[in-house]
Amino acid sequence: MSHAPNTATGSSRRNFLRQVGVTGGAGAMLATMGALGLAPTAEAASREAAFRAPTESDFNLKGKGRGAKVVIVGGGIAGLTSAYELGKAGYDCTVLEARDRTGGRNFTVRGGDSTQDLYGNRQTARFSDGQYMNAGPARIPQWMITMDYCRELGVPVEVFTNSNASAYIYNEKAGMTEAVRYRTAKADTYGYVSELLAKATNLGALDADLTTDDKAKLLSFLESFGDIGKELKYTGSEHRGFTVDPGAAGTPGTELGSVPSASEVFASGVGRYFSFEFGYDQAMLMFQPVGGMDRIPAALTKAVGSRKIHTGAVVQQITDKAHGVTVTYKQDGRTRAIDADYCIAALPPHILAKTAHNLGSAVQTALEAVKPVSSGKIGLEYRNRWWETDHRIYGGITETDMDLSHIWYPSYGFHGKRGLIIGYYNTGTNADTYALLSPAEREARAVAQGVKIHGEQYRTELATSFSHHWRQTPHLEGAWHSMSGGPDAATYAPLNKAAGRVYFAGDYLSYADAWQHGAFSSARKVVTTLHERVLA
Repeated sequence: MSHAPNTATGSSRRNFLRQVGVTGGAGAMLATMGALGLAPTAEAASREAAFRAPTESDFNLKGKGRGAKVVIVGGGIAGLTSAYELGKAGYDCTVLEARDRTGGRNFTVRGGDSTQDLYGNRQTARFSDGQYMNAGPARIPQWMITMDYCRELGVPVEVFTNSNASAYIYNEKAGMTEAVRYRTAKADTYGYVSELLAKATNLGALDADLTTDDKAKLLSFLESFGDIGKELKYTGSEHRGFTVDPGAAGTPGTELGSVPSASEVFASGVGRYFSFEFGYDQAMLMFQPVGGMDRIPAALTKAVGSRKIHTGAVVQQITDKAHGVTVTYKQDGRTRAIDADYCIAALPPHILAKTAHNLGSAVQTALEAVKPVSSGKIGLEYRNRWWETDHRIYGGITETDMDLSHIWYPSYGFHGKRGLIIGYYNTGTNADTYALLSPAEREARAVAQGVKIHGEQYRTELATSFSHHWRQTPHLEGAWHSMSGGPDAATYAPLNKAAGRVYFAGDYLSYADAWQHGAFSSARKVVTTLHERVLA
């Protein structure tokens, strides 16, 4: 009895896969490997965001000796990730980064760090040991692949408090004369909405939409959701908070009184903040790396190898050629050039648009269509953590309609001697307004507004500050991007594929712009596409 050749073992298996790759391409080869148990199956691939890191064995199976030489322009998260993942398969990667550090917009400010913005403002942080400010990304939703990279790279994480019932809302422009706790504002808003909806239900306004049974169930839900009880009227409850907290026997607690009218609650505009916590990318739990967000690019830099990364290398020109790419850059006052098989352009698109290249008018038009967005933060270090002791606020965000926009309380260092608050986190026109001021003027403006919420201790306990604005940061000039129609719009099609031997990567080419997840995702897509091209 004759037997078919055993293609599942030894050299026969390797030759078989080689033939599959030749005839069907890298995709067919990887699918076959999955069927043979040599690569993730389709089910596993879907669990891993359809990404399989390249490996050196891929080249052995294709009968190739090594990976290509790749020059990566930009040492932010997308650039570092590209080098990291390609490095797993033995690609010869060189990263060119214009700034004196890696990480791009992932920037954690600590004591001793210095910056100079495009307006000429020089600052050196005077934060004490253990205090830091995440000037760029500061939080990670638990579903994002950023968490996977933290696990893989050994970056420990801790909870970031994105919403806190004890934080405040203060809408000065809406006529509020004092800040209100987030829990109080939510209880009042939900209470009156529930009361009005219950009344509408009882008056028959929903008869065309709901059955009798539906209405009964809706009313039952509203009773607890809005705390309106069987009377279907909102009068306030313990949901609003207490003036005297419950304690030992004899101290049942005193509920917060003075319930505002429905008209006052709706006029205050507090309800506009509550949808924030339902956002898919903002819902708790959220996380942060222990010790600062820059632990992520630091770990990537170490994994890639510092000798493969050239900082202070400002790219002057990218030239695509028939059989390779040449990148010209300036470093230490000297003009240099590097030749490679491929290039991954992972710098901000509006910066790339100002860089000489021969990638065609369609690429240039697409790059120019991506608009940078302004954003700024100020870190205020205090001599004591009065927000914990006096206000019982442990992490979270206070929302305002003032131009400081948001105040963030630290999610680390609880009960420590000192603490650092983000005194403003604003975007757009508000950020541009602050950027025009000197660092001292930014501090004064932010503190004056914070006093309206927290009182004079917001000023008297301040030790030092440091402010950072992304539109005025050299070589970045933007916090994130505005793209009409999203990254899959026809306008940006030239950036979603290779221009000759040049690929494009960055969070802007994702549906998670401004998040590191977007940069990781984009880098993975480019790595997969480039690797398949090399294998083919």
